[in-house]
Amino acid sequence: MARNVVLRVLLGTALFALWGCGEGARTVRPVDTTVTVPSDMTEAQLLAELDKKFENPQVHYDLARLYHKSHNWNKAEYHYNVALGFQPANRAAQAGLVKMNIDRGQTAQAEQFANTYIRQAGAVVSETIRLGWEFEQLGLDAYALRCYRLAIESAPDSYEANRQIGYYYLGKGDNTQAKQYLSKSFQLNPRQPDVAGALGKLGVVVEAPVDTGPLTTAPK
Repeated sequence: MARNVVLRVLLGTALFALWGCGEGARTVRPVDTTVTVPSDMTEAQLLAELDKKFENPQVHYDLARLYHKSHNWNKAEYHYNVALGFQPANRAAQAGLVKMNIDRGQTAQAEQFANTYIRQAGAVVSETIRLGWEFEQLGLDAYALRCYRLAIESAPDSYEANRQIGYYYLGKGDNTQAKQYLSKSFQLNPRQPDVAGALGKLGVVVEAPVDTGPLTTAPK
């Protein structure tokens, strides 16, 4: 049976290990989310994988990123689109396609794609947050913030949405907004030791019930 104790989180506790001294907050993944992780395979290895199974969205995404980095726009666009054809809700590929169009100077098309993807993801808060996170990884902060704000508007009492936008602002050095959203996230779900640590770094003392069961709020 879970037993309640009081956890007092103060500035300088071990929970602040998430940050280095003097460093900004690391990007925090959305809660309960499987994130697409790029492969380190070479072009030849990835093409060999496609020979085995063409219907592999991960491999197409990895090839798209590889071609994107080398400014091989046509091949990058092709493989981003194939990845999305096999997995339409692949948020990493969506963000990648938007970034690729920006990088090659087609900003109007990038805006069109971004608007479409944000609208599609907007039906589900967790998907909106995930798309925002993928945008954030590529430095597309304006689109990331649009997603996070949309998630807050759709579900103001979502601890995940408040958590994610709070961490976004923390990473940007906007401590006032970070404190506001992280505090609300913690109020909605106090079983978040990393959020407690972030608040402690911001000078907020929090008290949270902790039981002996496993934590379920760590990013997946």
